[in-house]
Amino acid sequence: MKIRPELRFGLGIMALVVVGIVWLLLGVETITKGHLGLLMLSLVVVAIMLGFPTAFTLMGMGMIFTWLAYDRDITRTLDLMVQAAYKSMTNDVLIAVPLFVFMGYLVERANLIEKLFKSLHLSMARIPGSLAVATLVTCAVFATATGIVGAVVTLMGLLALPAMLRAGYSTPMAAGSITAGGCLGILIPPSVLLILYGATAGVSVVQLYAGAFFPGLMLAGLYVVYVIIMAKLKPHWAPPLSEAQRRVELPPHNQRLAQTGTHHALLRLLSALKGQRNADVPLSHVLKQLGVVLMPGLLFLLLATSTYRAVTTVAAEPEYDIEPISFAADGAPQTSGLAEPSMAGGLAEPPVEDDEEAPTEPLALSEPPGAEEDEPAPAAPALAEPGGAPQGEAVTAETTRPAPTWWWVVFSILGAVVTLFYLFLSFARLEVFKMLLASFFPLVVLIAAVLGSIVFGLTTPTEAAAMGALGGFLLAAAYRQLNVRVVKESVFLTAKTSAMVCWLFVGSAIFSAAFALLGGQELVEHWVMSLNLTPTQFLILSQVLIFLLGWPLEWTEIIVIFMPIFIPLLDNFGIDPLFFGLLVALNLQTAFLSPPVAMSAFYLKGVAPPHVTLNQIFLGMLPFMGIQIIAIVLLYVFPGIGLWLPQLLYR
Repeated sequence: MKIRPELRFGLGIMALVVVGIVWLLLGVETITKGHLGLLMLSLVVVAIMLGFPTAFTLMGMGMIFTWLAYDRDITRTLDLMVQAAYKSMTNDVLIAVPLFVFMGYLVERANLIEKLFKSLHLSMARIPGSLAVATLVTCAVFATATGIVGAVVTLMGLLALPAMLRAGYSTPMAAGSITAGGCLGILIPPSVLLILYGATAGVSVVQLYAGAFFPGLMLAGLYVVYVIIMAKLKPHWAPPLSEAQRRVELPPHNQRLAQTGTHHALLRLLSALKGQRNADVPLSHVLKQLGVVLMPGLLFLLLATSTYRAVTTVAAEPEYDIEPISFAADGAPQTSGLAEPSMAGGLAEPPVEDDEEAPTEPLALSEPPGAEEDEPAPAAPALAEPGGAPQGEAVTAETTRPAPTWWWVVFSILGAVVTLFYLFLSFARLEVFKMLLASFFPLVVLIAAVLGSIVFGLTTPTEAAAMGALGGFLLAAAYRQLNVRVVKESVFLTAKTSAMVCWLFVGSAIFSAAFALLGGQELVEHWVMSLNLTPTQFLILSQVLIFLLGWPLEWTEIIVIFMPIFIPLLDNFGIDPLFFGLLVALNLQTAFLSPPVAMSAFYLKGVAPPHVTLNQIFLGMLPFMGIQIIAIVLLYVFPGIGLWLPQLLYR
């Protein structure tokens, strides 16, 4: 009987775990409760690899070992289970999970991905490896809108894989682009992984979203750069599109306009406003097309003026009209403003029997010798302008300031893009732009509204998730895909996914409580500290362990089982949990890309043509795994990639 390679690998890993348990227990003179905690951790990993449900395995193991820790006291064991479950269910952060998942399923069923892929691959037709690049960009946008890896990989496998194979792309290149792009939803917000990590580690989900934004874009950009370089170096892996594949069909009215004048769309439409030169095209059609053409420029001007005013305007400080305080010859202050309250009825000096023997100076603070001979002190201004404003006048602040450098950089790039758009705008490119308006920009607006409201502190993640769910609802309705069947399927899948996440959290809470009760965390911490690691060495060790755990386990299991073990160790090394979470989010994509238990490979294999083998898919995934490691190194060497935006907005 021949054993499949992935089954052989899994059995080998389990055998190593069992051998490690036996070696650990035999090599210890006295088995403590901490060793029982490590035994529980090992048995959980073996049980999950055998196929037992993760959540109920965690709960079952946690209860059994809690019962042993409490010396077989069933009452205390059940009390701990109820308290851990209640603590998990009252976590407000988890409310965002079903709402984001519901948004994702509604967007998925709006059938936007086909239009999105077609418009993107036509707009990038002249870029080397354009189909693979369009696949990665489509996956990044769609994964951001849905966050559901399985759905994105499956849909792109049905849509992009046949198109790339027909265009002559190598199977590993096509498969690797789809599987790597589909996994971007794990990292790019709004990510369910970041919500679970934030709830587990006690880190703000808002800051995690802000921190993961640029690392996600960096990883997607590295994927695109790799595809373009390989398409240049090895054109047979990703051949350029033919002229027929790049052709864009024009509507009849636009075709007549293009044939009877200049090919530049803006100039031709402006000239068509004159009745003699409209080529029998209705004026209403010309005005509609002209409105679409002018839209990018008007939007750029609107954004530039509104944001310039926002970044250069400084709110005026409240004005104060403060009268100067003058002093009389006897040193008593004279003011017509607020006076000290009367001391009548309050504390007074004790009575002196003989006024003549009373001291001439108060017993409290007195004037220094010779102060009586000085001139009265001039009026002291309480608040004054830095430039020497006259006393008693109102204090105001500067109302404008220069625009920051980042504003000039961003809008210089946007201005260059808009200028190039108008310089090279043909009627074919106008049709591609209209396709992008119908597919790409609605998703971008939805994502920007959800993420922008979270990152800039306008809403909480839960409120933004509710807004995103409503946006997905409206988007499906706008594309005439909203019906009872779509809503029913979306609600059912949302309930299924949310129940899985919630049970995982309950199981994780029970397991973590049992692990801490047995002293397993203290044992692990003592072992790690005995190694005398530097912070860099600890980060390398932890990331290597997470990378290896990504082979047999999924990211949900790694988050709920192993993050409660790693998080308490961060304080000993002075590591920011936010930064550690960003490294983990980058690293955990290996749970979907690392053979032989790469779930994205099996998602793609399920919809791929029969001649596409699993080994070819694995071969295509390996370079993208290497790119992930490069991204982790870049984030560690340049932590500002992930920490700059949270520090700018919240610290």
